Amino acid sequence: MSEVLRFGVSIESDLLESFDQLVARQGYATRSESLRDLIRDALVRSRLEGQDVAGEVLGTLTLVYDHHAHELMDQMAELQHQHHGLVVSVLHVHINHDDCMEVIVLRGRTGEVRTLADGLLSLKGVKHGKLFVTLAARHITEHTASRRAHAHAAAPPTRLRRKAAGQSGRPKK
Repeated sequence: MSEVLRFGVSIESDLLESFDQLVARQGYATRSESLRDLIRDALVRSRLEGQDVAGEVLGTLTLVYDHHAHELMDQMAELQHQHHGLVVSVLHVHINHDDCMEVIVLRGRTGEVRTLADGLLSLKGVKHGKLFVTLAARHITEHTASRRAHAHAAAPPTRLRRKAAGQSGRPKK
C-alpha cells in the first residue's frame, strides 16, 4: 500500500450533509473510507470504458433462468465449455420449482468475457441476468503511475528543467 496523503476539499454544506448521511447509512467509519471507495469505483469505471479489447478483467455473470426451458442447460454448458479458459467457477442455486440461478466467475480479456456473457444472456429461457466487471486491485492505480513514468521519460526537457540543469532556456543557433 502506498503512502497516505491528506488533501482539502471545498464542498457546499448541503452536499456535505447529504454525503455524511450516506456515509453513515452505508456504515463507513469515516468520510475518508467512503471517498477512497468512490475514487476506486470511478477509476475502475474509467479504465473499463477506455480499455481496449485485450485488457484483462474479472467478472461475475448472474443468470436467473427457467429450469424447464427446452435445451437451455445444455446450451449454457456448451457455451461455457467453448470458453472454458474464461470460466473460473460456477455456482448453481435452485430458487424454486421453476427457477434456477447461476453465478459464473469469469476472468479474461474484456471482449471475450463480454462475448460469453452476451451469448449466455441472450439464450431463450434466461429471464434476467447481469454482468459485473471489475479489475484486479493492482490494476486500479498502476496505469496512472506507469503513464506518468513514461511521460516523464519521453517528455523533452522543459525550460525550467534545462535551467535547473544549467542549460540555456533558448535553443542554440
